[in-house]
Amino acid sequence: MSSPELSRMVELRSVHGQMLRIEASPAERTALAGRFGIVAIHRLTADVQLDRHGPGAQVTGRLDANIVQACAISGEDLAQTLTEELNLRFIPATGTHRPDEEIELSEADCDEIEFSGGRFDVGEAVAQSLALAIDPFATGPEADRARAEAGLLDEQAAGPFAALAKLKKGD
Repeated sequence: MSSPELSRMVELRSVHGQMLRIEASPAERTALAGRFGIVAIHRLTADVQLDRHGPGAQVTGRLDANIVQACAISGEDLAQTLTEELNLRFIPATGTHRPDEEIELSEADCDEIEFSGGRFDVGEAVAQSLALAIDPFATGPEADRARAEAGLLDEQAAGPFAALAKLKKGD
């Protein structure tokens, strides 16, 4: 496995309620933009607090990013400002889960990240949180024009209720 583009390793034994600021360098932002399939990341910062939580750590805070992605309809560059609250729990890996085993996850489990070896990567967790915040279907101001030129219907005209309305008009 290759190393993460935005790695900020933290020693669990050093976690005692401190603040950490993560600011992606230009090279890290370029690599992350390529990984996420977007045009650019102009700014990516996260301010987090690190606290002990049982045998692991709790990381809370916020990430802020300025990105450019392609409009899902027109392909034009679309600038976005993203702000995402972070609430992540790093827990020691138990090694009891088999890859082919089906497991049930609660909402709280979704923000748990396993780690091993006494260190965890807050930077990669921030990068993954950014990836989840990016809307893959974002559209810009030229989307309606591009949709019309391509002969595509908008969501209202193409939806199931539009078909029902056409049937009703036929009565």
